[in-house]
Amino acid sequence: MPEKVLVYSRFPKALMVRIGERYELLDAAGKPPNETFSAEQLSGIRAMITAGGTPLSANTMDQMPKLAAIVCYGTGYDGVDLAAVAKRNIVLGHSPGANAASVADIAVTLMLAATRRLLVADDYVRSGSWAGAKPSPMMRPQPGMLRRKIGVYGMGEIGRKIAARVAAFETEVGYFSRSQHDVPYQYFPTLEALAEWCSVLMIAVRAGSDTHHVVDANILNKLGKDGYVINIARGSVIDQQALVAALTDQTIAGAGLDVYAREPHAPDALTALPNVVLSPHIGGHTLESHVAMQDCVMANLEAYFAGKPLSYAVKLG
Repeated sequence: MPEKVLVYSRFPKALMVRIGERYELLDAAGKPPNETFSAEQLSGIRAMITAGGTPLSANTMDQMPKLAAIVCYGTGYDGVDLAAVAKRNIVLGHSPGANAASVADIAVTLMLAATRRLLVADDYVRSGSWAGAKPSPMMRPQPGMLRRKIGVYGMGEIGRKIAARVAAFETEVGYFSRSQHDVPYQYFPTLEALAEWCSVLMIAVRAGSDTHHVVDANILNKLGKDGYVINIARGSVIDQQALVAALTDQTIAGAGLDVYAREPHAPDALTALPNVVLSPHIGGHTLESHVAMQDCVMANLEAYFAGKPLSYAVKLG
């Protein structure tokens, strides 16, 4: 008999076929498990799969008394109640670096689209304004990438790939992270110092209590009227209200966002602004990334059910 695994978050069915070939999947489809399955069905569950950003509380874990392994589909695990995990001695796994290349790609895409005002330019052509030679202040020449100062906040797998990509555009690259790394980029001791130096701030830091709203009105002010902020991390890292204000009053020049405070809801205040480029949290949404994340999930589940340490474990504490 195959082992039973609870699927907590809502995932496309096609993505779960491979895992379903190896395990019996109980798909909660994003609902509390006890709304979909009986207490008897949940009583034997020892492992579950979740998206790292999906809230996973102690109460939900308590619905599965034998739960001993939580495997996050993706690199993040900010939605998981870590205190509850530690209290119950649950092992926690994730998919570190599996989608790093894809997320770095979307970060650069958002940067170029925002700084070169690509959406405005697209509309200028589609609306007939270009053919009609209609003047538009939004079509004025903008600074290019050459010698532009790019600040990367977070120098993990994704941050490193972003830095390598933007360096290829002949930019200057600086970074701030919790510790200094052996990388060929200028290190700044604080986020404030990085924001003051750069003209594009790339947010690639892990979400958590220490980074909640860390990019606030003060940081945006330091970025300045010619500055752009690109966020491919988590919506919680930016004070979204402060960002809307900074974009509206032109404290900063623009933004490129793949993540938001309350997904899948981007506030109307953002969607109405012409100096913002928005995408629906698709940074890691490529075929290659999904295969790599599935590989990590499979490796973690196989290790757990074999009584071995998780292949890609989150180190708590």
